[in-house]
Amino acid sequence: MKLATRLIHAGVEPDPATGAIMTPIYQTSTFVQESPGKHKGYEYARTQNPTRHALQNALAAAENGKYGLCFSSGSAATDAVITLLNPGDEVIAASDMYGGTYRLFTKIFQKYGIKFHFVSMQEASDVEKYINPQTRLIWTETPTNPMMRITDIAAVAAIAKKHQVLLCVDNTFASPYLQNPLDLGADLVVHSATKYLGGHSDTVLGAIIMNDPGLHEKLAFIQNSRGAVPGPQDCFLILRGLKTLHVRMERHCANGLVIARWLRADPRVDKVFWCGFEDHPNYEIARKQMRGFGGMMSFTLKEDSLDSAFKVLSSTKLFSLAESLGGVESLIGHPASMTHASIPREERLRNGLADSLIRLSVGIEDADDLVADLKQALG
Repeated sequence: MKLATRLIHAGVEPDPATGAIMTPIYQTSTFVQESPGKHKGYEYARTQNPTRHALQNALAAAENGKYGLCFSSGSAATDAVITLLNPGDEVIAASDMYGGTYRLFTKIFQKYGIKFHFVSMQEASDVEKYINPQTRLIWTETPTNPMMRITDIAAVAAIAKKHQVLLCVDNTFASPYLQNPLDLGADLVVHSATKYLGGHSDTVLGAIIMNDPGLHEKLAFIQNSRGAVPGPQDCFLILRGLKTLHVRMERHCANGLVIARWLRADPRVDKVFWCGFEDHPNYEIARKQMRGFGGMMSFTLKEDSLDSAFKVLSSTKLFSLAESLGGVESLIGHPASMTHASIPREERLRNGLADSLIRLSVGIEDADDLVADLKQALG
């Protein structure tokens, strides 16, 4: 079954009670049992819920995985993965990553004795230099947020397997439509389903997908024990969003190409970071492991100042100034003060994230209108 068909049908069955084609929203906290311990597979909604069960199966199918687990947010999914570790364990993490992940690693888990090494992963060989007997996990994003850097997933997966280390890939920016890390050797895939999977900026949800039954058992225990599970309404909205992921991503990619090329040609723009340019570092890897280059990008201005950046950020009409990404509407953001504010300025600058960097999540509006909006905002 091809991906577009799988996104609509896999993991979802008509409601056995009514034949409803859409999975019902099972808005209940508990389930009646026939006798103690004898039930129809559901006991308590923190542990299991039919709407969440359907979504977990659908997400696993979307990523070519065997098991899916859903959480109340992408951060909660990340939290669950790190909870697999013990004090004294070490993690090699991408130096260029979402600020919320960096904050979780350094402000929450580091104080419990887990050590994090933040490393550029543009060259897979650099990762191996940091592996030692305490290393348990490699964590990467690709493309990264917001610099759009590319990690060679297959190469890093080979290193991870050589040293018996887990590899987790945050696939939020690419979505399962553009990239499937499990097929390239990753052990775990994490999503902020809030973004492209939902696609309509109306729910918050996270997910982990995997193939290994042992990992699934451990993470399902963490999911139930820590209790950071999504409600059935949120699960329903992501199920709905999945059904149009392929058509939305095609438009995101098409519009992304138009906007990236237009920005690069505009004399007021200095640098454009988008992995679809042939001179982008690791472009050939991106072309090999992705089906398209998406609608995420960032850029700086020739007049490199906060005042100039803020003027653009506050002047767009169609690009809404807001956190998040991946919705049908276009968004514009300032990573240094928004999504990446939790990362120390020195660390941001070391990774190339300038104070004046602007990030775009290109939506599915008419591309000509989006160009016109950026043109007037740039003045």
